[in-house]
Amino acid sequence: MKNTTLLIMAAGIGSRFGTGIKQLEPVDDSNHIIMDYSIHDAIEAGFNHVVFIIRKDIEKEFKEVIGDRIASICSAHNVTVDYAFQDINDIPGTLPEGRTKPWGTGQAVLAAKEVIHTPFIVINADDYYGKEGFKAVHEYLLDGGKACMAGFVLKNTLSDHGGVTRGICRMNEENNLTEVVETKNIVKTENGAQADGVAIDTDSLVSMNMWGLTPEFLSVLEKGFKEFFEKEVPADPLKAEYLIPTFIGELLEQGKMSVKVLKTGDVWYGMTYKEDVAGVKDSFRKMLESRKYQADLFSDLC
Repeated sequence: MKNTTLLIMAAGIGSRFGTGIKQLEPVDDSNHIIMDYSIHDAIEAGFNHVVFIIRKDIEKEFKEVIGDRIASICSAHNVTVDYAFQDINDIPGTLPEGRTKPWGTGQAVLAAKEVIHTPFIVINADDYYGKEGFKAVHEYLLDGGKACMAGFVLKNTLSDHGGVTRGICRMNEENNLTEVVETKNIVKTENGAQADGVAIDTDSLVSMNMWGLTPEFLSVLEKGFKEFFEKEVPADPLKAEYLIPTFIGELLEQGKMSVKVLKTGDVWYGMTYKEDVAGVKDSFRKMLESRKYQADLFSDLC
């Protein structure tokens, strides 16, 4: 069986574990968090290696609260676990004076380059993606695909409690990505959705940062990070960010990359607003009641 990796970007988890950290908010009566469901769905789809990207300063708490428990579950299903550490100083240059902001998702993924030797899927720690995306990306990578993205239907990703930013996908006839248009403040309306008064097609596909990539991409990403440091950082040393969607967008524009968009009909859940928490928990309750998941979450995995 071909090995494949689930790469979870969790470096943004707060430095103090406890109340108020949305990635650690239980979503069911068994105290599972969203990340548990993502790991379950990835293993079910066939991924057999999990890599957590975290910060070194939260390693001890992360392992106590999440990591050791997940490692035990993974071991029982022949899934290996590794850690990668995102460090603000791990850069191809000098840290700008006064810089405290992390460098973004591009640098986060680069932090894992020493432990990624297989095709991999990248996800956010605090987003629920559903089963379809994991299955579609895994199948695409197993078939030898080089780069893909799970495309979520916009109406399945909106919040009832305020505006959201989404990357709206533009594609050609072969469903290859041509552009991701970052659109801010998309809000639900009676008839669909709008952004700053302009109607948005709620059947549009959007990127929720669920990418399928290969180890070869990491060397391209690393080269891009050096160029980012030479060109972007001097212009905005305290806030410039190296983001996966932005970098991939540049490669698409230059004709240096092809990305297949794999449509998923699953509903995305996240806790963008504190008011979202109750609705997300209710959604998980319904999924458990319908037996989409077992109360003993990982018990149905072979």
